[in-house]
Amino acid sequence: MCNLYSLVTSQAEIREAFDVAHDHAGNLPPLTGIFPDQMAPIVRIAGSERELAMMRWGISGPKQFGEHPVTNVRNVKSPHWRPWLKPDYRCLVPVSSFCEYADTKPKKTPTWFALDQDRPLFAFAGIWRPWTGVRGTKAENPDREEAEHRLFSFLTCDANGVVGPVHPKAMPVLLTTAEEWRTWLEAPTEIALELQRPLPDAMMTVVMTGERHDGGWK
Repeated sequence: MCNLYSLVTSQAEIREAFDVAHDHAGNLPPLTGIFPDQMAPIVRIAGSERELAMMRWGISGPKQFGEHPVTNVRNVKSPHWRPWLKPDYRCLVPVSSFCEYADTKPKKTPTWFALDQDRPLFAFAGIWRPWTGVRGTKAENPDREEAEHRLFSFLTCDANGVVGPVHPKAMPVLLTTAEEWRTWLEAPTEIALELQRPLPDAMMTVVMTGERHDGGWK
């Protein structure tokens, strides 16, 4: 399960790559470590044009299971997720690299993956939804009051030969081309879901292992 990723590509490059017409992300600094329940940028279609917006990572799960935030979505046949697989609720999650933890002793070892050592921009295949409830840290929501949130998660699939030795259960769905981004945002659901597959091994690599340094993760 991917619960940590980074986005260090400049905001201008993100806008250009994803053909963003409206930027509502504010002043976006390099994000070297994005964790669940944090705010992060996504790209979605609003009206007829693409916008860059900030949403909170982790869509609330089914009520019968306590509505705990779900960051990674695998079972797209579940009735809980099907309504959010329509084009209106699909999004791209911009990424430079993502982390999985190798099951080493005495501590698990963070392992970072990217398309290559330069960490060019790609996207997770994301979904989003509005949700009313209590979310956010005490610093963000000191009175822990209910509010309307916009939440996102992203799809996972079988692990490929690069991720599998570290995390054999699954990996995020990685989208790397303008055609894939357009298909995910616009195509009928059954066509878009054809993208839920592992990225070929030759298209990605391990870029770092071990704990973060004083300067943070890249």
